[in-house]
Amino acid sequence: MFSPEGPSFPALVRQALSSVEHGYDLLATTFDATPFRTPDPVLDAVAKTLEPLGPFDSGLDVCCGTGAGLTVLRAVCAGRTVGVDFSAGMLAEARRAHPAAPLVRADALALPFAPVFDLAVSFGAFGHFVPAAQRTLFAGVHASLRPGGTFAFPLPAPPRVGSAPYWTLWGFDAAMRARNLVWRPPFVMYYRTFRLADVRRRLADTGFAVELLPIRSLGTRSDGGPRCRLVVARKSGRAETP
Repeated sequence: MFSPEGPSFPALVRQALSSVEHGYDLLATTFDATPFRTPDPVLDAVAKTLEPLGPFDSGLDVCCGTGAGLTVLRAVCAGRTVGVDFSAGMLAEARRAHPAAPLVRADALALPFAPVFDLAVSFGAFGHFVPAAQRTLFAGVHASLRPGGTFAFPLPAPPRVGSAPYWTLWGFDAAMRARNLVWRPPFVMYYRTFRLADVRRRLADTGFAVELLPIRSLGTRSDGGPRCRLVVARKSGRAETP
């Protein structure tokens, strides 16, 4: 599961007993060698799915971490690409990988941007936001986009009920909830609180028009459905031509 360059078991324990912010500061230098980093084939597939939806000028990577999503923005955006995260350690790694990209340290629930971006993306971070916080997150992204701007992110199909992946995610979430009942500070990371129907409703409540696109290069399930969809949420208004 982890490469030799990844974190040790004691390091993962220290992270799990920390706050979300400090935990990622601890994990930052080895994060890209863990399975938590969005794989390059997913990033490439998202970029190819986004490309026909453009052109895009400026882009924002929300919860950018070490900056993997900035490669997607560079592929589809003609203008500047900005990353935002609240972990100083993760931003330091992103700065090493993307020295030309502006990086901003801020809480994703209080994004400090005017409506200047044409495209916002996010990868692998939504488990850190409980359902009550998701509307706040979406509202902040909406406020950061120009009229006609797009918020896009991949959303894998849920595992089949009763399958090994289903029980693995269920067990992880149960263990995390138990940990947060008895230990402070809490570490918010849940895999089963970001369900498509709920997400669509919260995006719509925030003012987005939502479309789902299959990410075809990532394959299909046994029932013929896509293994992963791109959620494309558009802010109303006329998009400006770059």
